[in-house]
Amino acid sequence: MSKNSSYWQMDEIRIVAGAMVILGFATGLLVLAPYLLLKDVEPPKGLKPYTAEQLLGRGQYIANGCIYCHSQQPRDASLAPDAKRGWGRAPVAGDYVYDSPHLMGTMRTGPDLFNIGARQPSKDWQLGHLYQPRAYTPGSIMPSYPYLFEVKKASEVKEGDEVINLPPAFAKKDEVVVAKPEALQLVNYLLSLDHTYPVKTLE
Repeated sequence: MSKNSSYWQMDEIRIVAGAMVILGFATGLLVLAPYLLLKDVEPPKGLKPYTAEQLLGRGQYIANGCIYCHSQQPRDASLAPDAKRGWGRAPVAGDYVYDSPHLMGTMRTGPDLFNIGARQPSKDWQLGHLYQPRAYTPGSIMPSYPYLFEVKKASEVKEGDEVINLPPAFAKKDEVVVAKPEALQLVNYLLSLDHTYPVKTLE
């Protein structure tokens, strides 16, 4: 083996060893340390696990891309006016104990939904807003989700159908809008987003 080739081999070993050290340090810092800090976090007393129906709605929230326009993490009052907007307190780690994966989001094209169940607890409003956002929030850029609903003749309504009470300007004569199970599941999840219970914060 030539002297040059042995130098090359030593350089390769140093590069690989250096890369492994850097990777190990990054893993410890970004994965292991947060895990050790948060593994024993207890859920706040007021936080309830999701029901089966709410978990289905959470799946609808993900499938319909709600996370791309809505966050679920109001910022601290010292960083942003989120509390003044009515979005609630800044979250703590325990608020997300039952969330897997978490849906904190980063975009605020629409309002934060961390407390939408407390801000707007009307099931009827939530359903109507999904069907036609501009009927409830003029100028809204939120897309409507008509495929989560079924338009029927008033005479075709069956027992158990969840009929939406749309504002008069958006209601059609002799027709009604009925929520499909997917819409009901999604609204059930949205109404569960109520983090107004007290929490302990670090001073």
